Amino acid sequence: MELWQSSGPVNGEIDLGEQTVAIRAWGDAHKPLLVGLHGWLDNANSFEPLASHLQADYRVLAIDWPGHGWSPRRPGNYPLHWVDYLYDLHRLLNVVSADTPVYIVGHSLGGIVASAYAAAYPERVVALVLIEALTPLFEDISYQRSRLRKSFRQTMEKSRLPRHYCELERAVDSRCRLTGLEPQWCRLILQRNIAHDAAGSYWRTDPRLRTDSPQRLSLAQVEQLMQGIAIPSLLLTGTEGYASLAELLPKVTPWFRHLTKVQLTGNHHLHMENAAKVALAIKDFLELPNCIGRD
Repeated sequence: MELWQSSGPVNGEIDLGEQTVAIRAWGDAHKPLLVGLHGWLDNANSFEPLASHLQADYRVLAIDWPGHGWSPRRPGNYPLHWVDYLYDLHRLLNVVSADTPVYIVGHSLGGIVASAYAAAYPERVVALVLIEALTPLFEDISYQRSRLRKSFRQTMEKSRLPRHYCELERAVDSRCRLTGLEPQWCRLILQRNIAHDAAGSYWRTDPRLRTDSPQRLSLAQVEQLMQGIAIPSLLLTGTEGYASLAELLPKVTPWFRHLTKVQLTGNHHLHMENAAKVALAIKDFLELPNCIGRD
């Protein structure tokens, strides 16, 4: 039996063939599977607070995206593409739930990937929970040339950087000031992004994650992908979350046939700092007839 199939807390890895990803899991393996997809520069630890409130009813499986947490980086030094995460998710579901659709909870980057995947493969997803995320990012096509040049420059610079050493508590303090997230939650995330050797502590995180993508989709491309998405979807936003989401809602809401919107107290990481209420909103949503009926 594979490690991820055993009940109870799990810390391990899954071989996806092209890529190995680290995982954390909570709850009974016989419960409905809920896959957690974390945000940019986070890792599976960001789902720990939420899992503590969901594990009685669901098997919560959270991954570290490649180059995050304990997962190895993608090979080479070429720029990263967001579409690569779609392949990661597809391979993951082929391993952990090849025959049964799953529930997916995606935060930020994880939500962007989840919504695009659900649009392309609706038969693989029972219901979708988006935390501070909506659809793939898009921008005006006039930025194509400048974006490509900037990505090339940043990628070449990052590929020459030596290993970046750091101190956990300084990193925690910096992230607290940058995001407003409480120290305990910053520490929970960052301690999985840091490794140690004889010289000290250093970042595991792939430095390419801090470079601009070489290409971003246009509005027309995203609309073509997302329009008519029929998966029951829940959008959870924080009162202190990203204002850009509220600005996007009038444009993208019509793309979803079944979108429930709930705002809760919290910032961009409300699933950590307000985990109990986020979990309650998720359970209430997943118990709706249109979610249960697809299982």
